[in-house]
Amino acid sequence: MDVKITTLGGKEAGQVKLSEEIFGLEPREDILQRVVRWQLAKKQQGTHQAKGRADIARTGAKMYKQKGTGRARHSSARAPQFRGGGKAHGPVARSHEHDLPKKVRALGLKHALSAKAKSSSLIIVDELTLAEAKTKALVANFATLGLTNALVIGGAELDRNFKLAATNIPNIDVLPIQGINVYDILRRGTLVLSKAAVEALEERFK
Repeated sequence: MDVKITTLGGKEAGQVKLSEEIFGLEPREDILQRVVRWQLAKKQQGTHQAKGRADIARTGAKMYKQKGTGRARHSSARAPQFRGGGKAHGPVARSHEHDLPKKVRALGLKHALSAKAKSSSLIIVDELTLAEAKTKALVANFATLGLTNALVIGGAELDRNFKLAATNIPNIDVLPIQGINVYDILRRGTLVLSKAAVEALEERFK
């Protein structure tokens, strides 16, 4: 699959041949859903905690005598049916993380990349570098490329000026190649890869 390379200024800078095994697959929604669910579950803190009847600080004395009142038999005021009592079956602090095979994770990344390539939402840029860390200049470059909602993936080391300039732009995420993931690819409209990122991906899946 041949894709043209552009500069940040929107000029052509040649072509690159993308691997069909990485960018040419037929995207499968079930695999993408599994990987996104795994990512979000791993990210979830799981610190929600409600007090059960054992956690409530209340008297343990019997509320009223067992017989003769005509009322229901009750013992503890900590029971869930009473105001100020414990929560029945409330949330407890726990880990939401679950396992997902490495092969499925790798396949999910390939399918996410293929989905962007198939929908023509993939742009290859020769270099992600700026002479100065000026957000205004970078916004103008992105406008030339038609980018309003994008994930930008650079090489192993991001250009400091580019990273600083992109920080304040809404709906633009910038990550090094080590941080590429399925969720971030799918949540942004366009995927922008540098030449270094493409080479690193092809080396990774070799």
